[in-house]
Amino acid sequence: MPSFDTVSELNSHEVANAVDQANRELGQRFDFKDTGAVFELEDFTVKMRAQVEFQLKQMLEILKLRLSKRGIDLTCVEVKDPVTNLASAQQDVVLKQGIDQEVGKKLVRIIKDSKLKVQASLQGDKMRVTGKSRDDLQSAIQLLRASKVEMPLQFNNFRD
Repeated sequence: MPSFDTVSELNSHEVANAVDQANRELGQRFDFKDTGAVFELEDFTVKMRAQVEFQLKQMLEILKLRLSKRGIDLTCVEVKDPVTNLASAQQDVVLKQGIDQEVGKKLVRIIKDSKLKVQASLQGDKMRVTGKSRDDLQSAIQLLRASKVEMPLQFNNFRD
């Protein structure tokens, strides 16, 4: 029976390259010279460190620009609140991946309401869609692409 998987994954190499480029840009910018501002990547969480909160806002724009130029969809970016003290300011930017239960149930509901002859099931952080014909599966892919979901979707493991 034909099937495909719907996932939301990030390319870790592209994320690392985007963070490296953002760090290089900080080193070249005049307003960030000798401030100690830096981006650090830890498991799809980017930690931004600077002297003041205003610099964090500028750094966030640099990071978003670099991520988008590397082909990473900005809908997966979740910005946490900044933490400031007298000496420094920090802010975490979490890059979300995987389909959580809430979004997965929403996607399953979209497919069921469309009356297509396919079945959708959640399997951890991905969703598998099965059907009898390839055309039905391609219609389901078009339907999911057109849906307004707050995370980027990729379709892989298409089997005939």
